[in-house]
Amino acid sequence: MLRHSRPTQRGFTVIELLIAMVIIGIISTTAYAFMSTSLDQYVSLQKEGTALTSLASQTERIASVLRGVTDISEVSADDITCYAYFYPKDSFVSLIHYYKINGNTQLVADVTPMSANPPNGILLTAQEKTFTIIDTFYQVNGVSTFVYLDSAGNPLTLPITDLTTIKGIQVNLAVPGSAINKNSNQTASVQVSLRNRKTNL
Repeated sequence: MLRHSRPTQRGFTVIELLIAMVIIGIISTTAYAFMSTSLDQYVSLQKEGTALTSLASQTERIASVLRGVTDISEVSADDITCYAYFYPKDSFVSLIHYYKINGNTQLVADVTPMSANPPNGILLTAQEKTFTIIDTFYQVNGVSTFVYLDSAGNPLTLPITDLTTIKGIQVNLAVPGSAINKNSNQTASVQVSLRNRKTNL
């Protein structure tokens, strides 16, 4: 009479289960660290891209305003006060003052509209508005926000006593890098000629 032997049934030992759990834990930790780092880098790149796009847009916006300057009343390395059209559809120029606040971490503009163009118009001081141009400004060491140029395109030395010698302006803007890469400061620079500048006001 033949007897069929049953195969021996054997489960996992505690040691084998512990080893499997350790291996799974190591793989999970590595995968999480990789995914977390990748996600942080992706978010950082997205923020840097957005910051650069915004910086380029604001640089061109300032350049557009300064390109239409009709007169300049005060200048320094980090601020300028001038008469220009702040909005393209403005009927008259406004008195515009670009300057930095909060320890040079924000670039703002005070815009005071006029009742008519100079020399006939008056400032409508009750309608003055302050606009935040760059909310997170980065001051690059040794770089002026505004550089004033003569007719040959050469930088003028500050202080400038005769403001009519200013024929162009170079605008240098920057925003800080991300929390992950603090050395990745975004910078933008543009040079404009003052095509509407008047000297008989």
